[in-house]
Amino acid sequence: MAITLNRLAHVVAASGLVASMFVVAQADSQTPVPQPPAQPPAQPPAGAPQQPPGGRGQGRGAGAPQGFPAQQRPPGDPAVIAKGKTQYELVCAACHGRDLRGGDLGGPNLLRSLLVLGEVTPGEAIMPVVKNGRLDKTPPMPPLPLADDDIKAIAEYIHSVVGKSPRQGMPPPTEAAIELNVLVGDAAAGEQYFAAKCASCHSATGDLQGIATRIPDPKSLQNFWVSGGTVAGRGGRGGGRGPSTGAGQAADGRGARNPRAITATVTTPAGEKVEGVVARIDDFYVALLMEDGTIRSFTRRGAVPKVEMRDPLEPHKTLLGAYTNKDMHNVTAYLATLK
Repeated sequence: MAITLNRLAHVVAASGLVASMFVVAQADSQTPVPQPPAQPPAQPPAGAPQQPPGGRGQGRGAGAPQGFPAQQRPPGDPAVIAKGKTQYELVCAACHGRDLRGGDLGGPNLLRSLLVLGEVTPGEAIMPVVKNGRLDKTPPMPPLPLADDDIKAIAEYIHSVVGKSPRQGMPPPTEAAIELNVLVGDAAAGEQYFAAKCASCHSATGDLQGIATRIPDPKSLQNFWVSGGTVAGRGGRGGGRGPSTGAGQAADGRGARNPRAITATVTTPAGEKVEGVVARIDDFYVALLMEDGTIRSFTRRGAVPKVEMRDPLEPHKTLLGAYTNKDMHNVTAYLATLK
């Protein structure tokens, strides 16, 4: 019995020692490890282009330093850049665009050009291309007879735009939007097209008199006449949705019937004819909005009752498949003269 008690005392002592070691280990594991002091973020060198801050929604690489040599160069001489801008707009913009993102003649986007982005000294890579051309490219670039100083000035201007880009390939913000002349059509040819295709419903001295004064923006003017007057600007929620919302299209805002509203004549089996603006129509039901604001509805079973639809915009919808870009530009140029 004494031996058993002695062994039990040894077991209890050993258990207490293990528990003490466990507590010490736990305490050590919870003791925070001293961290070195945080280093302040590195500041960019003076004159270097500022990078946009990173954050949610910025996309991959947002806020990271630009990695191309052309985006790490210090800004050039403002006088040289101004000279290069003038030369660029005269010689280069038609192919490469006024914003360097490609122009009407199919030149490449210079904001994404590896030749531009890899250039360290202004003109070192651009000058050989300008002087020798690139006849093997599509479209081919012919050699340009420009002086070396002019080419270097153009290169400085290109780099000044690239250096202000908030992200590779993105144009820098501009103080004012570039105004483009979209009236590129022949007004005389547009007048002839109007007389042949449009004059049966419209008149330059009637419904379209002063149209260019009412809609001075050429883009909105073209959208207006191509759509038959249903689009005068950007639409929004709650816009018209076709015949199923005919009731909302019945008036023109002054209480008069909308001349562009779709109408129908319903002939009942008894011979009664009912005419009104289509408020709703499907294979089983037709509802007409009457002049007094009431609704007349009819159940449809096949071809009974007889329903005759009239869509004032049908000629416009037919011509949508026949217009060419030249036709639309010419008619828009003509309508722009009706002030």
